[in-house]
Amino acid sequence: MEHDSQRDGASRRQGRSAAAAAVCLLALAGPTLTGCALSRAEPPPIASVQPLPDRWVLAPPGEAEVALDRYWAMLDDPLVSEFVAKAQADNLDIAQAAARLRAARAGLRQAQAGFLPTISGSGGAQRDIGDLARDGVQLSLGADVQWEADLFGRIDASRDAARGDLQAAGYSLGDLERVITAQVATQVISARALAAQLAIARETLAVQEDNLQIARWRNQAGLVASLDVEQARTQRAQTAATIPQLESNLVAVANAISTLIGEPPGRVYRALAEAPRAVPAPPIRVAIAAPADTLRRRPDVSAAEARLAADLARIGVARAQLYPLARLTGTIGTGGTDVGDLFDIVTGNVFASLSQLIFDGGRVRGQIDAARANADGSLAAWRQSILTALQEVESAAVDLGTSDARVTALAEASDGAQNAAILARSQYQAGLIDFQTLLVAESQLLSTRTALVAAQGSRAQAYIALARAMGGGWTVPEGAAINPIAGEPAT
Repeated sequence: MEHDSQRDGASRRQGRSAAAAAVCLLALAGPTLTGCALSRAEPPPIASVQPLPDRWVLAPPGEAEVALDRYWAMLDDPLVSEFVAKAQADNLDIAQAAARLRAARAGLRQAQAGFLPTISGSGGAQRDIGDLARDGVQLSLGADVQWEADLFGRIDASRDAARGDLQAAGYSLGDLERVITAQVATQVISARALAAQLAIARETLAVQEDNLQIARWRNQAGLVASLDVEQARTQRAQTAATIPQLESNLVAVANAISTLIGEPPGRVYRALAEAPRAVPAPPIRVAIAAPADTLRRRPDVSAAEARLAADLARIGVARAQLYPLARLTGTIGTGGTDVGDLFDIVTGNVFASLSQLIFDGGRVRGQIDAARANADGSLAAWRQSILTALQEVESAAVDLGTSDARVTALAEASDGAQNAAILARSQYQAGLIDFQTLLVAESQLLSTRTALVAAQGSRAQAYIALARAMGGGWTVPEGAAINPIAGEPAT
């Protein structure tokens, strides 16, 4: 019996020694235990994911250097600059994206907290009641500590995923600013074109009213038939019918701008109507950086890469569930009948545990497969963003060149139509031509002037589209705490 007692005592001492060794290993070597962490994949280089051309295939070579952070300033339109600044400050879609960025930053802080222990305290007061009750109030204080050793990188992978989410949210905010900036500038150009076309229609209407009056006088004098009067009436009415539609379109565009800059309708329309300006002429031969450099400026491409990085890290989070989980827990407590003897006796314990998943019916394997599928989807989305960026630059560059050629041709046509209309009007008044000839000349003048303004608007919008495609119009938000992935973001 004495031998068994000694053996049991030795076993207990060995058990306590092993537990103490485990505690020391977890507590002292914790920072180095992450060396056992599973390796995780990183986003591959762009060139290995999607081959990039060394130069642009269709975009013509350019000369004009454009400051992409303020490309709209080259339009030299005060309302464009004013409304873009207002949209960047007050647009509600940008405000929502900024809120999502703050949420992502908070998520990163939560993930980083996993590396630190969790400490909770407790306290209480107890008073016994009854015949055998102790006198006085029993006071107690205690604290619990829990800490997980990141043996296989689960916490580290969670932090990396949260960091990727933060980067994606930051770049998404920048991309939304890029898009909203271009939308505001484009809508102001549309409003300028509509206002110019409205002025042309009103000027033409005044001329056609004079023509109608001339036709009536000539008819009353017996010089022309009533057909001339009816044709003049028809032409005037057709032109008058276009004015309400142009006015309605101008109001709709102005109200759209109001929404983009975060204010109710009214002020924008008055600013556009009270201070009309010609459609601005942008620089034509814009210098375009190499495809790889352009992609580094595109926040949507960087956001897609950040999402891929986050999804790759989540594969590591899922895989880590297949491996052991080590935790260190401890408690400490004290009690007394008054504050003076509260800390006379302090008790506590420390416990180290190691758990291993044995069977879960395939739940973790399913999570791993789902994480891999999400990463595959993010990879495809990244590739798609690259191709979309290349397509937008090529298309906008070609559109800018062809729009300028169209403006040049229509300017010549408008000048010719103006001269023809003046000659036809004087010849009709002299009775040298019939009204049908004048009608054709007036119609050609109206259509060519309207088409010229539309082409000028399209040219300015093509410039905006090219600057947007090159990654212009966004800045890294203050305090975003995002690190470049695809390259340095535009500022």
